Amino acid sequence: MTNTEIPILLVTSEFPPQPGGIGYHAYHLATFLERDGFELTVITDQRSLDGKQEATFDASCDFKIIRVKRERLIAKTYLTRIKQVIQNTSRKTIVIASGKFSLWVVAMQSQFKNCKTVAILHGTEVNFQNPILKKSIDFSIKRFDKLIAVSNFTKNLVAYLNLPITVIPNGIVFNYWNMDRANTALILKGSPILVTIGRISERKGQFKVVGYLPELIKYWPHIQYHCIGLDNEGGKLMELATTLGVCSHLTIHGPLPTNQLKDYLSKADIALMLSQNTYSGDVEGFGIAALEANALGIPVIGSKGSGLEDAIEDYKSGRLVDSSNFEEIKEAINEILKNRPVYKQNSVLWAKQHDWSKIIQQYLNVLE
Repeated sequence: MTNTEIPILLVTSEFPPQPGGIGYHAYHLATFLERDGFELTVITDQRSLDGKQEATFDASCDFKIIRVKRERLIAKTYLTRIKQVIQNTSRKTIVIASGKFSLWVVAMQSQFKNCKTVAILHGTEVNFQNPILKKSIDFSIKRFDKLIAVSNFTKNLVAYLNLPITVIPNGIVFNYWNMDRANTALILKGSPILVTIGRISERKGQFKVVGYLPELIKYWPHIQYHCIGLDNEGGKLMELATTLGVCSHLTIHGPLPTNQLKDYLSKADIALMLSQNTYSGDVEGFGIAALEANALGIPVIGSKGSGLEDAIEDYKSGRLVDSSNFEEIKEAINEILKNRPVYKQNSVLWAKQHDWSKIIQQYLNVLE
């Protein structure tokens, strides 16, 4: 059977044009499977109210996308998702689930559909602290034919299930991130310039960085911390900076279009990802932003005890640190600044190893 005769259904909780690491992973997986000749259908949510953003984006894709509108009554949304999966599973040879609700829905259908089921595990969706939810997701995972984790960290979150799990790291389209940038006139304040990409939240670690700024300023008086992403905390990060007397060393840019994001990120000396594992079970399963920064030649400092351990090549593409240890963070910054040319070269090489043209081959091996 050729790839063109193998229909694949990808059920994902996130998908562009809305932000989210799971969504962009799903998009690139779908794109490269389609390029390899598979007949692909994606089922995902419509997050915007009128659906215009999604409609424009979907029209640019070479595969079929079915959007489920989010209803005010959430139960209605769930039922519609289930209905769409049932209707679109019957002739599919392979069904891939990515994201929390997707794992539940596909696992529920797999008992009576004659197809291979594959679950992609990212992190938070398999790390519920609520015992009932935890048991339900464990039950779902056990029903899949194949399991893929995006990092060894994520794999270890469900190690107690004693199931065979293949680790395939996240990837990027290297040439897209490594391409020349037009806006060479852009100047970012600060020396050194530290940047964090991602929504402002407890998990992403921006509050940790701001908490360290009073001490960092003693070593680098002109240091500037730039945050790019949605502010999910309603201004609390700037409030903290004001309380600590370091608000002049913090710049919050909000979300930026990807092309503009590349311009800003390329001006950084170091990308910081001091991700935290929260009490609710929210974790950093990998950290695609680390690879995106590396592709631009920007080394990354990231937290140990998270998926960043797979995303960062320690002492080469960046440094892995204990996010609660200021001395480790200070020394990591100092070392990178003193050895920038070497870190830049190694960062680009590391990112290139994670190009989707290479990552997709690992998925094909599993799907065979």
